[in-house]
Amino acid sequence: MPLVLIGVTLIVFSMMQILGPDKLLSAYVDANKLDKISIEEMEQLKDKYGLNDPLPIRYGKWLGNLVKGDLGWSIVGKEPVTQAIIHRLPYTIELALYALIPILGIGIWLGIKAAIHHNSWIDQLIRIFALVGWSLPDFVFGLVIILFFYVGVNWFPPQNLSNWAETIVRSAEYHQYTKFLTIDAILNLRFDIFWDALRHIIGPIITMSWLWWAYLLRITRSSMLEVLRKDYIRTARAKGLAEKEVINKHAKKNAMIPVVTVAGNMVIGLFMGVIIVESIFNRTGIGRFAARAAQQLDYASIMGSLLFSSVILIVGNLIIDISYALIDPRIRLE
Repeated sequence: MPLVLIGVTLIVFSMMQILGPDKLLSAYVDANKLDKISIEEMEQLKDKYGLNDPLPIRYGKWLGNLVKGDLGWSIVGKEPVTQAIIHRLPYTIELALYALIPILGIGIWLGIKAAIHHNSWIDQLIRIFALVGWSLPDFVFGLVIILFFYVGVNWFPPQNLSNWAETIVRSAEYHQYTKFLTIDAILNLRFDIFWDALRHIIGPIITMSWLWWAYLLRITRSSMLEVLRKDYIRTARAKGLAEKEVINKHAKKNAMIPVVTVAGNMVIGLFMGVIIVESIFNRTGIGRFAARAAQQLDYASIMGSLLFSSVILIVGNLIIDISYALIDPRIRLE
């Protein structure tokens, strides 16, 4: 994993060098100030931040700043990139965790149901819903949710909170213990804010969940069907075990190995795929931050978001690999 992380830093650093010293200077100096300084002053700033140094020296300095958490200045966030990411991370984590509940619950349960009732009307109906869910892109489904539930019946509004709730949350009397809107609302005994935060997050949850639970359903169904055809399942049935015991004790656990791989990558995808959902629903988070950075050519924020996503991807895959040993007794790390 350390080697992969070093490789990622090399790739990101190489991408940055394509921009040239003039563009990279915006990562250290406010763009409004750059427009007002002379060419001589600009060259002095390049020397100050080492943008005229040889590439190996520049990479060493950049890597040293990266280790210290210095990713440059965010034009979009009007603060250091690291702080901008930290301030927006809880909103994205809260959205991803809430979306994970229906994805895992509905996806795995329906996948097992479809496999148990293979080729029955239940199986066909579930497969139709999965096909529809997998065929609809999240940006299309998100717009449908807004059109029907917000414009039509005013149920699930966009943004994080209503204006009145946002004012209370930002006040000095309101304590932000975890930075999660719903949890902090409960801890502050403000159930009106909790309900308001829940109304605002349901739309994005439905949008993110529909695509992923449809995908997880198909993987679970295929894996379960393969396991149910194994010899040891036929042996268990021949011994007279109840079908419920055969499914729960012998089939489920073995069918979960490929599902874990998909579920793990799905969690990673939830964190990395919130750009469209947060942009559609105008929510504060890492995804919308990255989208705005790209629109405004905020190079430091773009590279910081890219590095953050890469670390999430690498660490997530490491956790997936380790989790195999916990699920399958035949896999052990020594």
